[in-house]
Amino acid sequence: MVRIQAENIDIAAEIAAMTGGAAVGGLVTFSGYCRDEGGRLAALELEHYPGMAEREIARIARETLARWPLFGCRAIHRYGRVAPGEEIVFVACSSAHRQAAFEAASYLMDFLKTQAPFWKREHLVDGSTGGWVEAKDTDDAATDRWHRI
Repeated sequence: MVRIQAENIDIAAEIAAMTGGAAVGGLVTFSGYCRDEGGRLAALELEHYPGMAEREIARIARETLARWPLFGCRAIHRYGRVAPGEEIVFVACSSAHRQAAFEAASYLMDFLKTQAPFWKREHLVDGSTGGWVEAKDTDDAATDRWHRI
């Protein structure tokens, strides 16, 4: 299940939707939040390419489901203005065993971070608009490790 939305993510509801069934032995979730480093950020503005973003995240989710024995996976990403402390992204993977759920959630998040077409622009507390946030080499390194496994 993939969703892109402007609204806050109801994490409790998303977890509840993934925990059904006696066969589920593990559910791993990750929630990514907008952080303010140094008290200068008023909000992040997240833009995406509608249609393309959903297709790319769905492709990554299908790869995740094909690679691990999962009962399900979810990826929810926000767009629009997101204030510090608010969630930006939520991923969850359920499986019979914890290791598959952990690895799948990590894989899903790593590839979502580097391949989903989203752009972030900073809005600063002084009223100015910062630049677009650049991708980090550490994010690319995280996806590179999956090609070796």
